[in-house]
Amino acid sequence: MAKLVVLTQAFAGKSCELTAERTTIGRSEDNNFPIAEPSVSSHHCEILLRGNQVVVKDLNSTNGTFINGEAVTKETILRPGQTLRLGTVELRLENGAPPPAPAKKQLDHAAPGPAGVKLGELAQGRKPTDPAFAKKSDKTGKLFIYGGVALGLVIVGAIGYAILQLSNR
Repeated sequence: MAKLVVLTQAFAGKSCELTAERTTIGRSEDNNFPIAEPSVSSHHCEILLRGNQVVVKDLNSTNGTFINGEAVTKETILRPGQTLRLGTVELRLENGAPPPAPAKKQLDHAAPGPAGVKLGELAQGRKPTDPAFAKKSDKTGKLFIYGGVALGLVIVGAIGYAILQLSNR
């Protein structure tokens, strides 16, 4: 039997078995599955059972209805294991069986990594030839130095001017 299980921490453990042909979800108590959360509209969406399919229909909710991050604009099929988000509340459709394990990627052979520094280069004191180790230009440092020198000259000039003005009095 299909059921919606709430994943959001504040409502963890709350679930709704989908036994009726039509189940309404929303913040208002008159829904079949009320969820008291401000981001959920009073009548947010409805779940329709059509044969073996579970269909989600948004009821013009304020914060939207999403299946695995995709907005539900009309009626959209919700499959077991998929995430349904209503506002900030996330739910998962479960069908009573454990969700399928993700397929593991099999590698035919190991891919070689970058060569790195060769021992002979280190022993001879040579620098590595890999461009990743090339010296980068430090334009920001140069600008900082030039700016500091210019500011220092301005300050020295201002102090000299002030001394001249005081000595002319």
